[in-house]
Amino acid sequence: MIKEGILKGADRKEPIWKKTKLGEPFKKALDTFRESVLGRDDFDPTALLQFGLFMSMAVINMLKENEATFGVEGQKAANRALIKTGYNVGKEIVESAEIPQDITPIELMSFIATIINTQAWTSIEDPTIDSEDQCSFNILWCPLQDVYRAFDCRVQRYLVQGIIDAFREKNPFGNDYQVEFTQTIPAGAKHCRFVITEKKPGELDKWEGYSKILEKKAMKRLKERQK
Repeated sequence: MIKEGILKGADRKEPIWKKTKLGEPFKKALDTFRESVLGRDDFDPTALLQFGLFMSMAVINMLKENEATFGVEGQKAANRALIKTGYNVGKEIVESAEIPQDITPIELMSFIATIINTQAWTSIEDPTIDSEDQCSFNILWCPLQDVYRAFDCRVQRYLVQGIIDAFREKNPFGNDYQVEFTQTIPAGAKHCRFVITEKKPGELDKWEGYSKILEKKAMKRLKERQK
């Protein structure tokens, strides 16, 4: 059993965490679930994992089929749909947020990452605020780690991109951030690690840049398989 890290509903060590209120994605559906299903004696929570994995495999297979059938344009269409989905989730998190006046920009960014990781991705997160312009987190367990291959995790990039876009629109501080990963569980690491740093003026976006590299790599792999 993994005892480190935090799950949905857990408190972070920073005192200002308790004063920060962020939205809960899919709240109406969650309220119905809590009222109608959660309290049943015959409910097995692993069923939700099975359902989530079912949907996740559908998404990656749909992306691959779009690429195989329609090429780059199919890839772009699928990625736009993922970004739109991520944007809608990000909007639910930030649009009714209650942000304390004394919170720092990096604290807010780190707290939003915690909500995304523990709610939208149902993961076990170990978050750290490293400095006034950098935070990071390790994902100790992810529900996709046993079914997604390392390259399949590119799906998450576009969901995250949509969430980032929503935050950029509502960010009360007006600054921007670089988000990058250094290792992942599906690639063989003990945990996934992500680092978030304040973006300097004129810097190219690393998240978007690496996504474009993976897009080209996916099409190259497809052509090699089709030969």
